[in-house]
Amino acid sequence: MPTFKPIKQSRVSEEVTEQMKRSILVGYFKSGDKLPSERELSEQFKVSRVAVREALRVLENTGFLTTRQGVTGGTFVTDLTFEHLSNAFIDLFRAEKISIPELVQVRLLVEPEIAKQAALNIDQNYALRLKDALEVEGLPVRNITDDLDKKTAVHYILAEMCGNRFFEALERSLMALTRRVVLVVNPSEPFMHPAGMHRPIVDAVLSGNADSAAMEMEKHTIEFGENLIKMEQTYRDRRKQL
Repeated sequence: MPTFKPIKQSRVSEEVTEQMKRSILVGYFKSGDKLPSERELSEQFKVSRVAVREALRVLENTGFLTTRQGVTGGTFVTDLTFEHLSNAFIDLFRAEKISIPELVQVRLLVEPEIAKQAALNIDQNYALRLKDALEVEGLPVRNITDDLDKKTAVHYILAEMCGNRFFEALERSLMALTRRVVLVVNPSEPFMHPAGMHRPIVDAVLSGNADSAAMEMEKHTIEFGENLIKMEQTYRDRRKQL
C-alpha cells in the first residue's frame, strides 16, 4: 500500500479523490489493478467509508475506475481513454454551450499540422496501414456506426504517425466528439463523406510531401466541416419543434 496521509474533516472526500488519483497517475495502481476494499481504504485514510465511497464514485465518473459485481468483482483501475472527455463535450453540445463551427475551427488548427508531421514520419508499416484504411472506406457500410468506423480510421493512423502524443490526444478527443455528435444527431439521410475523400491526403503523406499533406487536410476539414455545420442546424431545428 502507498503511504496515504490522514485527512482533515474539511473537504474529506475531495482529498481522498486527489490522493487516489495521484496514486493512479504515478503508476502505483496500474490499469486492471483491483483497489483495496472500502474498509481498508478508510483505515488507511482515517476517514469514514462514506467519504471513501464518494471519492471512488467521483473517480469512476471521471474514467479512472470501474466497478464490477459478483464474486470476482470490486473496484478496478481503468485504461484511461477519451470517452469521458467526449461525454463532457457532448453534454455541452446538447446544452448549446459549444457549437460545431467551434469544433471545426479547432480541427482546422490541429489536423493540417498532424498531416504535415505524419508525412515526415512515413514508413513502410504506416504506408500499408493507410492504404488498407483507404480500401476499407470503399466497402459497403451496414449502418452509421460502421460508416463512422471506416471513415475515421485514416485520422487515427495519421494522429499516431505524427509522433506527438499531445497532438494525438487532441485528435482522438476531437474525433470522439465528432463521432458522438453525429450519433446524437442521427441524420436520417446518408451523411458521412463518400469513400475516397481521404485519398488526396493519404497520397501526399505517402509521398512524404508535408506541405501538400497539410494543404489537402485543410481542404478536407473545411469541406467536411460544412457538412457538420448543416447537420447541426438540422438537429437544432428539430429540437425546437419538439
